Amino acid sequence: MIDFNIPPYLGVEMKYVEEAVAVNHKICGDGPFTHRCNEWLEKTTGTHKALLTTSCTHATELAALLSDIEEGDEVIMPSYTFVSTADAFVLRGGVPVFVDIRPDTMNMDETKIEAAITEKTKAIAPVHYAGVSCEMDQIMELANKYHLKVIEDAAQGIMSTYKGKMLGTIGDFGCYSFHETKNFSMGEGGALLIREPKDVERAEIIREKGTNRAKFFRGQIDKYTWVDAGSSYLPGDINAAYLLAQLEMADKVFDDRMRSWNLYYKLLFPLKEKGKIELPTVPDHCTHNAHMFYIKAKDIEERTALISFLKEHDIQSVFHYIPLHSAPAGIRFGRFHGEDIYTTKESERLARLPMFYGLKEEQVYYIADTVKEFYR
Repeated sequence: MIDFNIPPYLGVEMKYVEEAVAVNHKICGDGPFTHRCNEWLEKTTGTHKALLTTSCTHATELAALLSDIEEGDEVIMPSYTFVSTADAFVLRGGVPVFVDIRPDTMNMDETKIEAAITEKTKAIAPVHYAGVSCEMDQIMELANKYHLKVIEDAAQGIMSTYKGKMLGTIGDFGCYSFHETKNFSMGEGGALLIREPKDVERAEIIREKGTNRAKFFRGQIDKYTWVDAGSSYLPGDINAAYLLAQLEMADKVFDDRMRSWNLYYKLLFPLKEKGKIELPTVPDHCTHNAHMFYIKAKDIEERTALISFLKEHDIQSVFHYIPLHSAPAGIRFGRFHGEDIYTTKESERLARLPMFYGLKEEQVYYIADTVKEFYR
């Protein structure tokens, strides 16, 4: 069986984990490896401040707190996304307002946002699907016009760019995921990217249970205390050690995944030319990170048959999100603005093929040949 995903492992991870345990004697949050991960993210992305978190979900919750989301505040987002995008705001009493997606990139349609803005709108949460950027110039223009926060869900977007800018660094806040399904993994984990220096101190306080403990450890105060409402968003330093080993070899992981992605595209392009399937779209002004490779079948029936056919040939393929506006909690907590032209229809066509660091070239050939066999 060719697995859909195998978590990345470079070979140095356990050496760093052992160093955290046996040398540093520091396995709780904000240890040396956490700081090194933060520094790597800041240097690589150019963001003002990066803070490792326990998940991308928690990074988004932290961004919601920093954006002062309160009861009744509306946050515009796509419905075609993971539940965490909405949950982070619902927990604060916020209302997700879903808008339709573009059929080419599967991202939120930037032309649908302005009509969804009301006096209750507080933020926009663009989701960069498959590591391909939303149209951030238009989104930032609207945010500036209506004085809205922009919280980028860049869970899948590390090392991807929009017009030369790293995803997660364009809005007020950016949220990364280091879940085991992502390009770089610490099992469960994430990071919050902060654009404005004025937001850093409060972010550190909220992340550290509402205390000013970070300032104490930097020697800026002689004791720390409870100064704000907060929670614990600190990953253990063991997890950070595991992640750092991968971040330090990020180019190797990136190149490996990109080889697989490009080979998939080349091998399946003849099916696209014949009108049998659609392949991913990457706009010219965007670069992506080969986070996933998907194809679109004609409809949900064809996709179901394709996934079953691949399974019969020992290939694990999956579909992605059920649109949030059609889920019980989405109906309860949010609303869809405008017409659902593409969100449901396109989501029902999409099938994801195996994609992970270390996927062998012969495996990509076999998967592509099996997809071609299905369409024959």
